[in-house]
Amino acid sequence: MDEIKLKAYAKINLSLDVLNKRSDGYHNVKMIMQQITLYDEVSLQKIDKGIVLTSDCSFLPNDISNIAYKAADSMLKKYGIEGGVNIKIEKNIPIAAGLAGGSSDAAAVIKGINTLYDLSLSVEEMMDIGAGIGADVPFCILGDGALAEGIGEKLTQIKGLRSGWIVLSKPNICVSTADAYGNLRLDDINDRPNTDKLLNALERDNLYDVADNLCNVFEQGIFYKNPIVKLIKEKMLEYGAVGSLMSGSGPSVYGIFKDYNKARSAYEKLKLLYNQTYLVRTYNGRQ
Repeated sequence: MDEIKLKAYAKINLSLDVLNKRSDGYHNVKMIMQQITLYDEVSLQKIDKGIVLTSDCSFLPNDISNIAYKAADSMLKKYGIEGGVNIKIEKNIPIAAGLAGGSSDAAAVIKGINTLYDLSLSVEEMMDIGAGIGADVPFCILGDGALAEGIGEKLTQIKGLRSGWIVLSKPNICVSTADAYGNLRLDDINDRPNTDKLLNALERDNLYDVADNLCNVFEQGIFYKNPIVKLIKEKMLEYGAVGSLMSGSGPSVYGIFKDYNKARSAYEKLKLLYNQTYLVRTYNGRQ
């Protein structure tokens, strides 16, 4: 095979808890992540040597500062591959949005090179490679739903959310993950996720119990500095979402809807205000 095209799926957080800061400067987290059907398209083609990366997004870097390029570089070097790869990324996932768009592109590159160059790597081996590239990359390789611990690299596959519709909206602002962590005051967090309750709700596929247990400790600080994010969450609930949450360190917010018509109506209203608004479903790798 000389060419392959892959879908790189976005993720949302159903929960996100920051437990403590480690001596190495990273933070220990405990969070539940879920893939959704919003995706980038990543095409890979064998070339004689080197890495060429292009995108339909004009401000996406095309060098080693791009996590997808870094993934290709790591794979080619690790396995002594003499050939190269031409990577084309068609972006649909908003950038710097708390949706792991870059990490998902990197995961697709790892999977694509594994196939193109007949490396026969297992999912676990590809996840190990991804862990050295970015904290969310292993999850993007694993897919569906997962409980993430440590700095996000310790993953336990879980039954993801199967029902409902997701309306996702990103305001025209960017939030730095580093700033979100820097502004977090761990002692001031009053509302933390109940992970066991959420896992139980997912296992029972109880949409309302899932919605009742959505929680992200970054919300309070992000809402304070960026009131528009809180406004979107309020609108999601006003328009009929059974639950709503900011994903990752933001600024994207999603609402879970039981009823398609309500979801469609909310999507249409929010799309008028925020161009990067999407109506999607959860993704379990089999749709």
